[in-house]
Amino acid sequence: MAGFGVDTRPAAAAAGEGALSFISRSLREDLRLIRARAGELETFLSAPVPEPDLFARLRRAYTSPAGSTRLDLSAIGKAFEAEVGRGWGARAKAGWKWEEEEEDAGVWDPIRAVKARLRDLDRRRQDQASDVLHKVKLSLKSMSFAPEASEEVPPLDLNELLAYFLKQSGPLFDQLGIKRDVCDKLVESLCSKRKDHSAYDLLSTSEHSSFRNDNACDELDLRIASVLQSTGHNYEGGFWDEGQKYDVADKRHVAIVTTASLPWMTGTAVNPLFRAAYLAKSSKQYVTLMVPWLCKSDQELVYPNNMTFSSPEDQETYIRDWLEERVGFKTDFKISFYPGKFQKERRSIIPAGDTSQFIPSKEADIAILEEPEHLNWYHHGKRWTDKFNHVVGVVHTNYLEYIKREKNGAVQAFFVKHINNLVARAYCHKILRLSGATQDLARSMICNVHGVNPKFLEVGERIAAERESGQQSMSKGAYFLGKMVWAKGYRELIDLLAKHKTDLDGFKLDVYGNGEDSVEVQSAAKKLDLNLNFHKGRDHADDSLHGYKVFVNPSISDVLCTATAEALAMGKFVVCADHPSNDFFRSFPNCLTYTTSEDFVAKVKEAMTRDPQPLTPEQRYNLSWEAATQRFMEHSELDKVLSNSTDSASTSGRANSVDGKMRKSASLPNMSDIVDGGLAFAHYCFTGNELLRLSTGAIPGTLNYNKQHSSDLHLLPPQVQNPVYGW
Repeated sequence: MAGFGVDTRPAAAAAGEGALSFISRSLREDLRLIRARAGELETFLSAPVPEPDLFARLRRAYTSPAGSTRLDLSAIGKAFEAEVGRGWGARAKAGWKWEEEEEDAGVWDPIRAVKARLRDLDRRRQDQASDVLHKVKLSLKSMSFAPEASEEVPPLDLNELLAYFLKQSGPLFDQLGIKRDVCDKLVESLCSKRKDHSAYDLLSTSEHSSFRNDNACDELDLRIASVLQSTGHNYEGGFWDEGQKYDVADKRHVAIVTTASLPWMTGTAVNPLFRAAYLAKSSKQYVTLMVPWLCKSDQELVYPNNMTFSSPEDQETYIRDWLEERVGFKTDFKISFYPGKFQKERRSIIPAGDTSQFIPSKEADIAILEEPEHLNWYHHGKRWTDKFNHVVGVVHTNYLEYIKREKNGAVQAFFVKHINNLVARAYCHKILRLSGATQDLARSMICNVHGVNPKFLEVGERIAAERESGQQSMSKGAYFLGKMVWAKGYRELIDLLAKHKTDLDGFKLDVYGNGEDSVEVQSAAKKLDLNLNFHKGRDHADDSLHGYKVFVNPSISDVLCTATAEALAMGKFVVCADHPSNDFFRSFPNCLTYTTSEDFVAKVKEAMTRDPQPLTPEQRYNLSWEAATQRFMEHSELDKVLSNSTDSASTSGRANSVDGKMRKSASLPNMSDIVDGGLAFAHYCFTGNELLRLSTGAIPGTLNYNKQHSSDLHLLPPQVQNPVYGW
């Protein structure tokens, strides 16, 4: 019978339960120790947590069917295998059989919560890491320089390659006399025959509207750039390109090289001198003016009044005194001399030897070539664009007009035209033409970058003030001033006065000038019985010329007549031809242009019967050297060069993409640069042969300077400067 409070189970069973209770108490004690050891928590968590149902299986394994107490290893193994098969942590759906089961369940809850929290954190960390990796992959893919759709850009076909070759061969066509219009039409024809129109359609739709152009040449540029971008090609330059020549410092060096010097009163002597003074006035750059040095025998032929100089220092003193008297400030620039020889036939000075060698390499930064074609006709030396970072040419003279007046002038003009274009392309980055009367050269633009002597503006202001006070300042009539050679307008002047001698009855004209044709000019005027009074040449600023009211200049050979600008600055009327050389003066009310000989008579009578208008402050400024220097800085891009802010289009040299839009660029080797380099090399070889030089009109002995030059300029003797090896 059952008794209350008495254990009726067999002794063996009681002993087994006692053992399990002991094991259970030991496990609970171990768990308390584990919780106390925070450092060993991770080791514990890595092991599976035994479930209470396992203890019941172990208890049954200790009890045999016969009631004897023994350790049944097979039963224990089966118990663990069954638990592993069900999964650790799986709870038996049945209730616990012993009284300590509910107590044990509360012991494991904190551990399970910690493990669950750690597993959740680990899962989140893995998800975040995978998300970051995915974003990094996308970023790298977007930053990839490989074109995403390179396979969609079809390669260039034969027509496109031929069209690109023709387009880049423009300099060669210029030398051959082929017009650019013909080249453009050939390029357009080849582009119209392209095999794959979809390539251009795709380009047009993908391009920004600002880059679209109906011009076939522009489309071809974009097409070339797209193909090169799709292939990843990048042209780094080379062949003729030498890269940076001069280490740009904080203060730049500007060298102005001209073909004449004072006291020879010619435009290429006076205007570069003023340019040097006003460029140096800003003190933003070092300026060097290079002028030719003539031996005494040549000085006697060139300089007026038999003026000669025994040394370059004496001539430099004369130049500075003359300049500072007119500009009114102390000039701060360097004057250097290079050897030159005077050519009587052409009435010009030709450099002797390599002019560029007289500019030290440490100062070879920016070069301004006054009359670049003249300086380089027989130039045999370093290429200017190789030695200097930026080369600007200023065209002063209409040589073709002068040559056409000579014997066999048409044939000579043909060759000179192509030679001028060759040297301009080969030796200059930028060319400024004073007016449209000059030859159209490559990379050139029209802009008047000359001003007038400040003294003339002062005369104009004084005369205007006298007229306002009621004084009669201009009591004289009309005059003409210029070097007395037929090409300076004397032929046109005599023809006009002879044709309308009756219409201009009573009109007197005073003529001032000296020159090689003075005897012929005066005899022709005397023969036609023209009312011309001839006087010796004098400075236009001379006081004796201030009282004239009308300046007559019929010349059509000038590029930009300095005397015309000076007459306007003094407040006079100017009667001149309707010619491109006078375009700059049209905006001045005192400039009266004529188109026919009858119109010439009408303009002369108009000027003689009324008074000229005083200049406004804006008109005076436009005639000044301050305004001329500003125009020169802008149109020659010298302001950008000096401030190190040249446009990226000239230095990029490769196809690229900005904001997803294609940009036209020279990603292929520039054929224009290659042709220019080839022309420069051919010119160098040609000018190195004395026989070829003489056959084209060069002065004998100008390939190198002579002993007299080396003595005057303290140079190395010619045989040391250019030794002949093997002798």
